[in-house]
This record gives sequence, structure tokens and C-alpha cells, in this order.
Amino acid sequence: MIHPKYKELLEKQEQLLARPNEINSSFYNGVYDRYQYPVITRHHVPLHWRFDLDETTNPHFMERLGINATLNPGAIYFNGKYIMVIRTEGLDRKSIFALAESDNGIDGFRFTGKPLVWDDIDADETNQYDMRLVQHEDGWIYGIYCSERKDPEAPAFDTSSAVAQAGLVRTRDLTSWERLPNITTNSPQQRNVVLHPEFVDGKYAFYTRPQDGFISTGSGGGIAFGLCEDILNPVIHEETVIDERQYHTVYEVKNGQGPAPLKTDRGWIHIAHGVRNTAAGLRYVLYTFATDLNDPTRVIAKPGGHFIAPYDDERVGDVSNVIFCNGAVVNEKEEVFIYYASSDTRCHVATTTLEKLVDYTFNTPADPYRSLDCASQRGQLIEQNEKLLQKQLT
Repeated sequence: MIHPKYKELLEKQEQLLARPNEINSSFYNGVYDRYQYPVITRHHVPLHWRFDLDETTNPHFMERLGINATLNPGAIYFNGKYIMVIRTEGLDRKSIFALAESDNGIDGFRFTGKPLVWDDIDADETNQYDMRLVQHEDGWIYGIYCSERKDPEAPAFDTSSAVAQAGLVRTRDLTSWERLPNITTNSPQQRNVVLHPEFVDGKYAFYTRPQDGFISTGSGGGIAFGLCEDILNPVIHEETVIDERQYHTVYEVKNGQGPAPLKTDRGWIHIAHGVRNTAAGLRYVLYTFATDLNDPTRVIAKPGGHFIAPYDDERVGDVSNVIFCNGAVVNEKEEVFIYYASSDTRCHVATTTLEKLVDYTFNTPADPYRSLDCASQRGQLIEQNEKLLQKQLT
């Protein structure tokens, strides 16, 4: 018999799932809209994924397999629906992937099916997270995620050192998944690997982030680009950094590609994350840059500063002061839905258009890299506006 508490909790959850999500009118920058509520939280996870509903085996209706956080979603616009692949972190710290879908991309997201599984071809893989979904022109949908294992070179007393590599799966229907070999590079650690949605010179193209350590980039770092001839034997022999770390910027400590770049008539728009150090620890924000349509290794525009940063309640969570994005989709109206997580705890959406993204990326001034030059840059804007204001008064 189903425990009577289930019905009570289910009614409360239905109220949450049916709640409209309006634009947050307290925020304005002309670039994108933020929304009042997160689109997915741990409270959205179905009750029957967390509780044993049977009153006989769970008389106190205890949560048996709790969820700690829902974060860092990959995303795809597929068959008219907005679909996220959520990093769903259990109380045991293990991350599992699960799909959630919505009709409008703003609210009404519901988890579907069951957590994703595929053939286990890598017995050393302990944890998996931060999947990027890409619909490639070869007809497959690819998912690339961080595949983490214990560092085999670590001494016995060290139970936290790990190795990160890029796991690879593919599907045609988001239901049946095929596990492919991990992507091989020359880097000892690899994160933020993303597949370019089109062939480049007839080959599969990837954005990577080679690095020396599990957390620290060491002598590596930067967003790199590499080619692979065979997706069934994915080996990237050469990585070339196309967007480097830079002193005293929002990406001075490390940076990484977010979702796959968005194609526009002016170039590929990239949404990336940048990390800087602060007295309170690492601060993760998003920034954008554009690369040439015919040569995605050539950066042709890069606004200064951050694109999206933690705002209000987004600042606080399991890992505070973090915004991370690995999912963005464009619908048939060229509306852009940017899915991001705040402070490793919950998922949000910001909406804009391709037209606005192009305007922002190509027309926002670049970072001059020095305070006095920044002051001059802002002074020019002020003088220009003062002339306009004076003209209006006369």
C-alpha cells in the first residue's frame, strides 16, 4: 500500500511544477532577461526517485535516496521541446544524468523516464558530470561529459586526488544511448570538452581545456581546439589554444568552453566560463567571444568583462559565487535560451535572441587590460552621451 504521506508531498510538488516563471523585472541590462525562479531544483526530482512509497517497507516515509543538488545542465531543442540533461547529485556525492523537458523552456520542466545509463565500458570511472549535448551534422546527438576516477598515481593515504577525462556517448532519440571510448588527448587532465556541431576540414572538431592538475590548470589552461578523424576512435593528437587566460581579467585563473558555439551570420558565438581568485575563493562567471565562421580557431570579437555573473540569491549555494553554463539552445524564432547553474545548487534560464547576442558580442568594448585605459574608455562614453544630452536640451 502506498504511504499516505506520498499524496500530501505530491500535491505540494505539483504546485511547484505548475508555478509560472515570470521575467525578473528588478534586473535589466538590455542583453538578456533573468527569471524569478530557478527552472530546476532538487525539489523538482520525482518523489518516486527518492522515496520508497511502500508503507510496509517505509513506515516513516523516509527519503531513502535523497538528492542534494541539480546543476550544470546540457541542453537541446529537440522535436519542439526544450530538454536539459541535468547533473543530479545524490546525497552520496555521485552525480547521475537525468532528462527534464518543458514546452516553453521557461517553466514547467519535469523529469522524464529514469536516470540515464549505458554500457559500462570503463570500470575505473567513479563519477560523471557536466554533459554537453550537441546535435552534429552527421545525424547523431553526442554527449560529452567529465569522466572522473581516482588518481592511480596518488599515494595510498591520498583519497581525494583524481583524474578527469572526457567521456563520450551518442544517441538519436535521447532514449537509447551508445557509450563510445573516452576522448584521448595528450593532456594528463581534460575538462570542458565540447564537440563543434559541424565538420571542419572533413573532421570532427573539439574544444578542449588541457590542464596539469585535477583542479589547477598549471602550465595548461585556455580554450583549445583540436581535430579528430574517427569519432569511434576519438583521438585528438594536437590541441591549439584559441582563447588564453589573461592576467587581471574575469578569466585569469582558468576558463573553459560552455555549450557548443551558436552559429550566426557574423560568426560563431561562444559562451564560456571564466574564473578569477578572490579573498572568498574562486569566482565563476560567463563571458562570450566570437570566432570566424570559416575558421573557428580565429577569435574575431570579445567583449570585456563578464556576460552573466552570480546575482542576488544565486551567489549562495554548495559552492558559492559560481555561475556555470554548459547548455544553450536556439529555437526556430532565433530565441536563445541559456541554461546555467548557480553556486552548484540549482538551474536557471536566461533568454535573449541571436540578434542581441551578436550586438553584445561585436559591439561591447573589449577589455583594455589597464585601469587608466578603462577610465579613458568610460570617459569617451560619458563625453559622447553628454553631447547627446546637451543637444536634447538646446
